[in-house]
Amino acid sequence: MNLPVHIAKRYLFSKKSHNAINIVSGISVAGVAVVTAAMVIVLSVFNGFEGLVISLYNVFEAPIVVSPAEGKTLELSSIPVDKILETEGVIGYVEVLEESCLIRYRDKQYFARIKGVSDNFIELTDIDSMVIDGDPFMHVNGAPSALIGSGVAYHLSANVNDPINPLQIYVPKRGSNSSIDPSKAFNIKQIYATGVFSIQQDFDLKYVITPIKFARELLDHQGRVSSLELALEPTANMESVREEIQEKLGDDYLVKDRFQQNELLYKIMKSEKWAVFMILSFILMISIFNVIGSLTMLIIEKKKDINILRSMGASEQLIQRIFVLEGIFISMIGAVGGLILGLLVCFAQIQFDLIKLNQGGNYIVQSYPIEVQAMDVLSVFLVVGTIGLLAAWLPVRKIIRPVENVRIVGE
Repeated sequence: MNLPVHIAKRYLFSKKSHNAINIVSGISVAGVAVVTAAMVIVLSVFNGFEGLVISLYNVFEAPIVVSPAEGKTLELSSIPVDKILETEGVIGYVEVLEESCLIRYRDKQYFARIKGVSDNFIELTDIDSMVIDGDPFMHVNGAPSALIGSGVAYHLSANVNDPINPLQIYVPKRGSNSSIDPSKAFNIKQIYATGVFSIQQDFDLKYVITPIKFARELLDHQGRVSSLELALEPTANMESVREEIQEKLGDDYLVKDRFQQNELLYKIMKSEKWAVFMILSFILMISIFNVIGSLTMLIIEKKKDINILRSMGASEQLIQRIFVLEGIFISMIGAVGGLILGLLVCFAQIQFDLIKLNQGGNYIVQSYPIEVQAMDVLSVFLVVGTIGLLAAWLPVRKIIRPVENVRIVGE
């Protein structure tokens, strides 16, 4: 039997002569458990919101986008589409032509961005699931129609399926010179809105989606595209597909996956998560001070036992190991208890939606999203274990030394 472990366990679970030591030890365990549970819960909530935001972006943005390395548009016929479709994992592509524009509806105006897409856009995306008003149609009786973001619809006070008032879209004419009549400097076309989509504020306030034929006529860009948005098989490795396509197309094209398209967004979400993790780690360090206090009181109470052990030939290292293990036991009991508590709260939230978002608000989800990741749980356990070890080792190393010279007089 390992002597330091046996003695440390006896000290931990045996009744002390001073009840305050039991109370402080219990507070130490509870403090570590509460902070550990908080770390697991908060990180899981961040994971949930991160997954929610990414899923919303994924509805509108393609897994991989091919665009020109220079310029805004290029001839569709110049893109080696056959090479792209030969790539394993690619199941199709959407032709896209984008440009900034001015939109008028009745007496209101709004700057937005027109996005012309090929007819398979709805088939290869989930945009139809995000239509909150009207229908996800881009042609009505053979005529082109538009899907507009909820933010655009709000600023224009636009009504879908309005047979009297179409959207009027203005874009500058290519190569036009200044004129006394400003209206001659713009291409103007009309289109009716058939649906309003709501995905995420960045898209809702920005986009009007139309058939690409309409956009090409408006922009005088026949046969040209701004990009190709590729659809992948669910099991495809996005990074591997991107690298293979980039190698096939060369430096004349930019091939970006979802992470590269929104690199800043992903970095911000990750940095926020780990910033909160660091803050909670500092709170954990404060709660660990209870462990130091508990060990200090225990050493004072057990000074007689320490001198007896020394008189029996126990080394300083063995005595220190006993109390270090005592501190580790307190930290580990708190850590394991906190992990179990945190995971139970997370799974209860997933199953029963215990904590709701603001009642009556117009939210995509009605309760806090939770996603537990094994790496987060492991990271929390390692941090708690490391801080607990330091909290046990550093004070014991200093406190035990004065006890060595204590002599039992009259005992």
